Amino acid sequence: MVNLAQIPAIERTEDADKPRVPRLRTRYYAFLSYSHKDKELADWLHRELEKFRVPHSLAGKLTANGVIPRRLSPIFRDQQDLSAGSDLGEEIKAALAASQFLIVLCSPTAAISRWTNQEIESFKRTRPEGCVLAAVAVGEPFASDIPGRESEECFPPALRFKYDRRGHQTAKRAEPLAADFREAGEGKRLALLKLVAGMLGVGLDELVQRETTRRHRQMAWLAAASLAGMAVTSTLAVFAVQSRNEAREQRREAEGLVAFMLGDLKDKLEPIGRLDALDGVGSRVLSYYSKQDASELNDAALLQRSKALSLTAQVAYLRGHFEDAQRLYRQAMAGTEEAVRRNPDDLQRVFDHAQNVFWIGELARRRGDAAKAEAGYREYKRLADRMVAVEPDNLKWRMEVQYARENLGIVLFNQRRFAEAASQFAAGQRPVEGLSSVDPANLEYQKELSNLLAWLADSQRALGHVDEAIATRQRQLSFLDRLLAGGKMDVELQKQLIPAHQALGILLTSKGQAQRGIPELRAAVDHADRLIPVEPSNALWRTLAASARLELGKTLFAVGQREEAAQQTAAGCTMVAELRARDPESARARVLQSDCLALRSRLASASGNAAAAITFAQQALASARNERGADPILDYYRVASGYRLLGDARKRAGDGAGASAAWNDGLRLLPAQVGAERPMEMFERQQLLQRVGRTAEAEPLRERLTAIGYHSVI
Repeated sequence: MVNLAQIPAIERTEDADKPRVPRLRTRYYAFLSYSHKDKELADWLHRELEKFRVPHSLAGKLTANGVIPRRLSPIFRDQQDLSAGSDLGEEIKAALAASQFLIVLCSPTAAISRWTNQEIESFKRTRPEGCVLAAVAVGEPFASDIPGRESEECFPPALRFKYDRRGHQTAKRAEPLAADFREAGEGKRLALLKLVAGMLGVGLDELVQRETTRRHRQMAWLAAASLAGMAVTSTLAVFAVQSRNEAREQRREAEGLVAFMLGDLKDKLEPIGRLDALDGVGSRVLSYYSKQDASELNDAALLQRSKALSLTAQVAYLRGHFEDAQRLYRQAMAGTEEAVRRNPDDLQRVFDHAQNVFWIGELARRRGDAAKAEAGYREYKRLADRMVAVEPDNLKWRMEVQYARENLGIVLFNQRRFAEAASQFAAGQRPVEGLSSVDPANLEYQKELSNLLAWLADSQRALGHVDEAIATRQRQLSFLDRLLAGGKMDVELQKQLIPAHQALGILLTSKGQAQRGIPELRAAVDHADRLIPVEPSNALWRTLAASARLELGKTLFAVGQREEAAQQTAAGCTMVAELRARDPESARARVLQSDCLALRSRLASASGNAAAAITFAQQALASARNERGADPILDYYRVASGYRLLGDARKRAGDGAGASAAWNDGLRLLPAQVGAERPMEMFERQQLLQRVGRTAEAEPLRERLTAIGYHSVI
């Protein structure tokens, strides 16, 4: 379903600061345009609008649309059949010109009605776009943009495009305020309130709350009247039924607002990355459900509560509060598991449950628990396969299978089965590219293709296929640049640019091309610096920024630019300290802390401060010993690197025996089997062997590294 947003057209007057819709001399509050085949709903809407009473607390207030009236009347509605004429009648034109707003009742019939289209055209030529409101009755907005679904289009052509100041239609797509009257949409009452809110210029939630308060007062009055007439039991029964119906209606409206917050509103907030706004949505929904017994929630309420828990868990994850995220995701998973138990054939429930299962596995991976991560990923894959088995043509379910395959590829990668992982990621590209071609407007497909390219490049790098990895990263960056070329504000795509540029910089440097690698590392830092101000509390973005700065500092140090290397190191280390303070258990933050201390040791050594170099090296070694990543063998190599650093610092301080002891301690940590070693791991082993004088053993490793063109900056 297309998400529709209000894009109000406004103008500024010379004597007022507030933007407002121009209030012309009008006889009608609104003009209701519709196809006469939709007469039944038009009758109901006309009646409800004219009898609607604006809450007293809102009437008389000044909004962007002018002074709020007490009643929304009169509403003009053409009662005649225009099929006999060739043009709009003078009465219709006059009514359009004398109307403050135009309400279009949208359906596939209305979309092909020349009269409905002419009414919209006539109105738009003299009115700002913000004065046109859509009431979706049947069909799908903008379905004509989707091949094969043109017959479902419910927006007339004039409604789908903007008009310029001269009253001419442009090629720019309009996005009118739309209220969804479909059964699967917002429902009649909430959709009506959405239309009213758009005309009054107030927020939907404010109007719902005011309307609910008014109804509560009505209920109180009814209750008082019923007490006064206790002798008449039949009257009491009538009031009881009315109160019960009112309560049901209020709850339905409240849950309709909850559905809007967790649907359209959340979808509009996510691409811009505002965690505070997303958190506010989740918190308000959870506050609503906290006043109800969770065990007595109906199916719809149970699922909405779980969605709110998942949303707040997502915010906690992005802020780096992993313990809170895990707790919230587990609560959400319990809710979706119960929903699936109640109706195991509802695939949307299975989908919602699968998302929570995935995130439990993903959190385990982030914290270095490979066994729990694999268990979560495999259960997620099982659920995805189950959805596709029932509905094999559902693109959304098929995409879930691709996500699950990617996750299993990550498991293979962490098990050092790099060739199998590369095959898994490469095999996933063609199906995702196929889905993207079927639905090119779906950004989720594009993001997944970028993810697959990133993991494929990492697998190629681990196999020592550095040139292939460079080509894959360049392809990923070119792909991301194309997606963002139109100025699209999607923080997920912008976030992916940071590790992509950083990885390409590392790859180029490892080929001995540091002067080409440094600009890529600078680009990673620049992208991070532009993204972080959007949401400063996003811990994931700050983690990527810290990593990019430390990698740039390391490369600058290697090429002799020590002053800037020290600046980048200091900035990166400050960010790492903040991340560690926020979540001491974060596996990624622990790795970055080790890198920070190692760089400080090298900078101190280069400046002649041997004591500080040894101290920082000891701290880096202690930090590396506490690392717990998804690949425990990699952890050993990082500790061995810490011993090499400590030995080098001692050697420069004149302690040859201490240096030799540290280098030998590092060698003893490394596993005997070297078949699955990555180039950087072969380099670590070769360097330690050389330092302790075992050059005969080091030489084959040096030759293998030379054969693949691998160079290490440090």
